[in-house]
Amino acid sequence: MRVAVVGATGMVGQVMLQVLAERNFPITELIPVASERSVGKTVSYKQKDYTIVSMADAIAIQPDIAIFSAGGGTSLEYAPLFAEVGTTVIDNSSAWRMDRTKKLIVPEINAHTLTSSDKIIANPNCSTIQMVVALAPLHKKYHIKRLVVSTYQSITGTGVKAVRQLKNEYENAKGEMAYPYPIHRNAIPACDVFEENGYTKEELKLVRETQKILDDRSIAVTATAVRIPVVGGHSESVNLEFRNEYELNDIRTLLNNTAGVTIQDNPDTNTYPMPIYAEGKDDVFVGRIRRDHSQENSLNMWIVSDNLRKGAATNAVQIAEYLLEKELV
Repeated sequence: MRVAVVGATGMVGQVMLQVLAERNFPITELIPVASERSVGKTVSYKQKDYTIVSMADAIAIQPDIAIFSAGGGTSLEYAPLFAEVGTTVIDNSSAWRMDRTKKLIVPEINAHTLTSSDKIIANPNCSTIQMVVALAPLHKKYHIKRLVVSTYQSITGTGVKAVRQLKNEYENAKGEMAYPYPIHRNAIPACDVFEENGYTKEELKLVRETQKILDDRSIAVTATAVRIPVVGGHSESVNLEFRNEYELNDIRTLLNNTAGVTIQDNPDTNTYPMPIYAEGKDDVFVGRIRRDHSQENSLNMWIVSDNLRKGAATNAVQIAEYLLEKELV
């Protein structure tokens, strides 16, 4: 099992390697790939150093699987070249997510749709993944009519440059800015760039990807995405309006029985999900589950997950595990 990790030196790429090691993915040959300036350097995997190779050299090796986390432009250019030599690509960028010919996969929800002919598989956006893991069982039973989500997103979603900015500001030091404003002691209501309709790309990802993953274009979704000075993970305030009536205890039972979901919800003991506890974990944590009394058949939830793990690396590795289990690679 030859596995290429494209973008191996980046923040998500490093977590990819960590998750592959933790889950003992059966790699016989690891092929770390990065930009030309990193070729010849090394990355560590399971206490062994591996030399970074170029994209061309990696394609020539014809890996069984290539996990991409190197940006949309890189993926658009090179993912088809890997696919041409028989490699199955799992791509973490936004490049292929809304391509009608590519599947957008969260293993707990729709991995069963994958076949051996799917050579480029899209990994959803981090904020979408954690939300739909919690929503899928509820939609299946009660049918979501409308969804309103406000996100409180970790700076790690922007990358190492943002982490450095927060550290510099915290230490009152000057340095390169990832954002147009300070992030320390601030909240920036702009994740990604603005589109003509006034929404950011991040907000529109939540709309379009949710509908595609749940395979229901009738779900009305609106979102506001906010960047906050947090490292551990993304948080989301989610308001759901169902087409059918529900019982609160049934909601809890459904979520309790959903793979990858942990309920943390006890107001008496101040128990609720927070990124400080989600960091480094793979589960999606759900709390503040309560009826919305302002609207019929409506529900409020608070959803938190580590955006670098389940929101990116872990989801991609789980896709690879499914492909291996079903002998699709």
